[in-house]
Amino acid sequence: MPYVPVPKDLTKVKTKVAFNLTKRQLVCFSLAALVGVPAYFLTRKAVGNSTAALIMIGLMMPFFFFAMYERDGQPAEKVLGDRLRHRLWPGRRPYRTENLYRTISKKEVDTIAKNKTAGGTGKAPEKKRGAGKGDPCRGKRRRP
Repeated sequence: MPYVPVPKDLTKVKTKVAFNLTKRQLVCFSLAALVGVPAYFLTRKAVGNSTAALIMIGLMMPFFFFAMYERDGQPAEKVLGDRLRHRLWPGRRPYRTENLYRTISKKEVDTIAKNKTAGGTGKAPEKKRGAGKGDPCRGKRRRP
């Protein structure tokens, strides 16, 4: 039985339509051919074959880019659109996170300040015990 490798992540598998290309790639390559080939034949006599070929390649490259480039599962136009939107119209964040450490330290500062203004040192006063009396709880135990 022949061995066929199966990818672990099936979300990256694209459906191939013809010539082992996806529908998106076929459309973009067709548009590239519709733009590049007539440009080559129209400019070949005026500027020469080499320059006309370079012009044709330059006109076809954006279509190849949009056909092949994909980042994090998003096609090139979505990635470029997001970047342009972020550059040209930077929006405000719809929410603001609360820094937990800042609120805790603010509460600590407030309680220390409150204790100092109340005349204390910030600590609860200790019970004063009489000299030589020992443990005040001694002898007060309940017996069963």
